[in-house]
Amino acid sequence: MIPPRWLRAYGGPAGGGVLKGIPEHFQVEEILGFAPDGEGEHVFLWVEKSGLNTDEVADRLARFASVARRQISYAGLKDRNALTRQWFSVHLPGRRALPWEDCRGEGFQVLRWRRNRRKLKRGALAGNRFRIRIHDFSGDRGQADGILSRIAEQGMANYFGLQRFGNGAGNIERALAWFEGGKKPASRHLKGLYLSAARAWIFNRVLSSRVERGDWNKPLPGDLLMFDGGGAFFRVETVDDEIVSRVRALKIHPSGPLWGLGKDRASLAAGEIERRIAEECGELARGLERVAVKSARRALRIRPVDLSWSWEGDDLRLEFALPAGAYATALIRELIEIEDSFR
Repeated sequence: MIPPRWLRAYGGPAGGGVLKGIPEHFQVEEILGFAPDGEGEHVFLWVEKSGLNTDEVADRLARFASVARRQISYAGLKDRNALTRQWFSVHLPGRRALPWEDCRGEGFQVLRWRRNRRKLKRGALAGNRFRIRIHDFSGDRGQADGILSRIAEQGMANYFGLQRFGNGAGNIERALAWFEGGKKPASRHLKGLYLSAARAWIFNRVLSSRVERGDWNKPLPGDLLMFDGGGAFFRVETVDDEIVSRVRALKIHPSGPLWGLGKDRASLAAGEIERRIAEECGELARGLERVAVKSARRALRIRPVDLSWSWEGDDLRLEFALPAGAYATALIRELIEIEDSFR
């Protein structure tokens, strides 16, 4: 299955270029949002990796510490085809300090460590900071600069990245096969992947529809509006000048559905769009309901923090931070048709 081309919000792309030509061209650093307290039976590890995925590093940490794999935790998954720095935690009750400075191997090393009373939980991140180099850009630099200026001022469309759907959108195909009566996923991990992919697919379809309408960043009657930087939201039935002003100021954002059972659904004009997309994605939406996934919301728009860029010859350098769950590739695809040399 080939994913549809979700519509770009700012009329791009402005050109083409090579993303991840080498891992150092795509750097990601987690923003934890709190500091380990220095005490307790969990050790937080700040790990740099390249050429390995997060689970592979977790396996190596478990072997070094001579613990079961389940005693290793992390907040989020990071791409193997990048230079990344992320936190792990290791449960070491009653154990003396280990020589973590010796914990290194091909593609990873522990940079620092500190104890904490509680383990690191999935999703326990404030966000991620990115340093990205798009190599060999070919296209309209003025248009690229204009798109980046608009993103800095007006925010970006909060699409899920293609990696959420697996190679060739394979996770969607497997979710559909499961929902249509096929074999259930072999593990909780795979079940989570397929459910997440199905919800992301419907969300991206809703967002792309609103981009096409020109109101992805504008309030509609019935919208559930989310506060910037948080997950709380409220329903608006009548769009007045105050609501329009707060949305324009990026204090609140329209949201889209993470489909499932529950009452967290838009109504009126916004709800009509979501119901239409859910019907078009019928088996995915009905499958999510049958397995009793709880509905949630995700902002249609987010604001990159400290977005800056510069040109070095034919290369475009970008730096910015995004909240947890947002995809850097959603920003990059506004600029270029991506040629990813690792694919």
